[in-house]
Amino acid sequence: MKNPIHASIITVDQARAMLKDQREQRDERFPQLATSGQYILPDYRLTRKREAFKIRRHTFLKKHFRSYVAFDSDNGQTLWIHNFPSLSEACFWLNTGLKPNDTDSAGTYQGWKEEHVAEIEVLKDQLRAQHKEKKKPVATPKPATVTTVKKVKHAKAKK
Repeated sequence: MKNPIHASIITVDQARAMLKDQREQRDERFPQLATSGQYILPDYRLTRKREAFKIRRHTFLKKHFRSYVAFDSDNGQTLWIHNFPSLSEACFWLNTGLKPNDTDSAGTYQGWKEEHVAEIEVLKDQLRAQHKEKKKPVATPKPATVTTVKKVKHAKAKK
C-alpha cells in the first residue's frame, strides 16, 4: 500500500498545547513548533472568533460529538487545522492534502477510502478503547463509618 496513514489520536490537553505553541510563535520569522506530525482530536470542533476590531483571530476547541479536528504540523513550522465530520475524511486530508469534494486526477476519496479501510479501522478501535476507558466507573472507597473505625482501633489495640 502506498502512502500509509501516519495520524495518531491525541487528547484535548495535547491539542490545546499545540494551539498555544502556535499562538506564542505567531510573530516569529521562523517558528519552530514543539510537536510535529499528524494528529486527530475526536469529539471536538474548532471555532474561531474575531476580536479587537477583527485584528486578531482567537481559536477555541469546543466539544462536539462525532466531530474530528485534524492537526498537521509535519514541516515543524506551520500548524494546519481543519474540522471534519468523519474520521476517514480527516485521514484523507492528512494523507493527501485534499478534502473529499476536491477533484484530483490521481484518485478519488472513495478509491482512497477503499485502499485504507484496515488503517481506518485500527484508528476507530483506538477511539473505542479510549471511550471505554473514560466510561469505566472509578471505584470510590466507602466513607468510614463509626463501626469500621471502632473495629480498626480494637484490632490494633489487641496486637
